[in-house]
Amino acid sequence: MSHMNAEDPVTAGRRQRFAEEARAERPDLALLCLLLGAEASPPAPGEADPYGVDAAQIELDRLAGLLPYGARDARSWASALAELLGERCGFAGSSHDYQRLDSSVLQQVLRRRRGLPILLSVVWIEVARRAGAPVFGVALPGHYVVGFGDPAERVLADPFTGGAPLSGEDAELMVTGATGQRLEPSMLVPARPLETVLRILNNIRAWAAARPERTDVALWALELSLLLPSHPARLRYERAQLLVQRGEFLRGAAEMDEYAEIVDGIEPTAAEAIRHRAQAARALLN
Repeated sequence: MSHMNAEDPVTAGRRQRFAEEARAERPDLALLCLLLGAEASPPAPGEADPYGVDAAQIELDRLAGLLPYGARDARSWASALAELLGERCGFAGSSHDYQRLDSSVLQQVLRRRRGLPILLSVVWIEVARRAGAPVFGVALPGHYVVGFGDPAERVLADPFTGGAPLSGEDAELMVTGATGQRLEPSMLVPARPLETVLRILNNIRAWAAARPERTDVALWALELSLLLPSHPARLRYERAQLLVQRGEFLRGAAEMDEYAEIVDGIEPTAAEAIRHRAQAARALLN
């Protein structure tokens, strides 16, 4: 992969696994989130499961095993999950959780039982799915929630508040509060795993952007985003800018030139501006 830097074999192997899973016919949401989380948590030396991937999968299985048996309708699935994960296990979030990188790391969310709405929703989805529930993620603008049942009898729940059921009006208010727009039916369509993973990576990049000293986090989040089969082309330019910001002027400039080649056919003036930035980055070496 031309846009990847030389990295240690463990990281390279883990990223290859992430790229392969992202291209699988049915990507495993939990595994992608855990491989993503492994970037944030340095490994403990000599551990058989240094990134906590296996332990986290076992914990998701364990939680699923605590759900009562028997086929149920969407509403009773939603209340069973709220009782187990919200009440008994205390999975929920607060405004403080937005300040922590841990809140976007599935391993840490399982350990701390705190996280962002989207990560708490991943826990719900993965526990419910293992128990056979008809569950899916709902990527509302500004606040990710969980849906049960088929679209005709859909029941929504908000894991961030411990699993409180959401009426259509609640969801409408949530969207209007976040964006000022009306709730569109398309917003309630089940989110695909890769959309969910890209949204988590975008959250991490936003977290890092507010902390200029954490360009390391911004860089790995960008590099994982670039491994997803469909990603915005501009991410390559963002990565080039980030490399220059980190003092890697030659690599950043080379990537700017590569990106300018892509843009040239569509927007020659933009391509020219990018080439000027590449020259300016090289000049910083002298």
